[in-house]
Amino acid sequence: MKVIYFTDTFLPKIDGITISIKNFSERLSERGYEFLILCPEYGEGDFSEINPKIRIERFTSGYLPTYPDIKVVLPNPLKISKLMEEFKPDLCHIHTAGLLGQYGINASEKYAVPVAGTYHTLMSEQDTYVSLYRILKLDKLFMKINKFDKTLTLKNLLKFQKFDNFNIQKKIILKLCNNLYERCDLIISPSHLLKNQLIEFGILRPITVVSNGMDLSRFKGSVKEAPENPKILHVGRISYEKNCDVVINAFKQIKDIFPGATLTIIGEGPALDSLKSQAENMKIKDSVDFKGFVPNTELHNVYPQYDLFLTASTMETQGLVILEAIACGLPAVGVRSYAIPELVQEGKNGFNAEPFQPKELAELAIKVLKDKELYKKFSANSIEIAKDHELGLCVAKMDEVYQAMQAYKNKPKKNTLMNFFLS
Repeated sequence: MKVIYFTDTFLPKIDGITISIKNFSERLSERGYEFLILCPEYGEGDFSEINPKIRIERFTSGYLPTYPDIKVVLPNPLKISKLMEEFKPDLCHIHTAGLLGQYGINASEKYAVPVAGTYHTLMSEQDTYVSLYRILKLDKLFMKINKFDKTLTLKNLLKFQKFDNFNIQKKIILKLCNNLYERCDLIISPSHLLKNQLIEFGILRPITVVSNGMDLSRFKGSVKEAPENPKILHVGRISYEKNCDVVINAFKQIKDIFPGATLTIIGEGPALDSLKSQAENMKIKDSVDFKGFVPNTELHNVYPQYDLFLTASTMETQGLVILEAIACGLPAVGVRSYAIPELVQEGKNGFNAEPFQPKELAELAIKVLKDKELYKKFSANSIEIAKDHELGLCVAKMDEVYQAMQAYKNKPKKNTLMNFFLS
């Protein structure tokens, strides 16, 4: 079977979507599938194939001014049309709701190709990057002023952010995103809790759950004992919607109970400078280690060195880094939002606080770390929970989904205004 992927993010950029795409395409190519991946060009580090059955076509793109890590693909409908006609895919799979995702849904309709869409990202939760205060770069101005005027705190910036963060903004983004997925023949959700959320959003298309999976031959650990001086870990993109500031606030309170505790934050992103200033202003910078980017190829050796995974993200559709952490035996403390409670199971391998509540987040982390029996039980349960997401099982499920979607092969072509440009 020939499958064409449309994604607005891919290697060499590292995130949960790119890892998922790489894992599934590699494993399914071993089952005889052929892939053509349409994605942005990044420049240095770009490559044109993963193996002879996985080819990559890159599109000229620019950076989003408010978030340089995000690529915006420039329109090239003629190239997409040519690739569709040459490759002749049996299935289109859309991984993002950005411009390439939009081109993908239109191409699938024009050429009457069955189309699946994985709901990897909650785009409505990333509205901060199109908000007025970031477009005007007021956040960067704030950080510069903050170096000289310590009476300004992060709360001042958040007040302006709240003023700019109108509900209508989220609703518009959600409507645009859901419109794309409503045009898919099938929606793939990485978690059951997200599937329920999509139904609440009003999506009516069929939804099936396929976890992004985890290579448990790499990410594995043994049952851990409660530490005297806990080493707490946070991994992920250091962006504003991940709420790392809440993690640092919670850690300050954890440190009051465990003076020898440390917090390690792995990742890069636009919020990094503000988090470093936060740690310095709170006088805990010596206990907070910002390690920056660590390649995924090394992360399986990193997680076992820590004692507890801590996250305050409110937008996880699955939470790949959480899955990696618990597979390595770490108890976890997160928040009750979207898919997190599916991996951080309440009272089984961790606890979940209400979002944006650092005091509760800290209290729950302390509860895990102080109780030696509870900690050991949570560590063992984390390993068991991760087993349900073994990559081989998830690949087999995706194979079944792709085969079943051939039932849509004789669907009629659909002409839209965008398809006029794909002619």
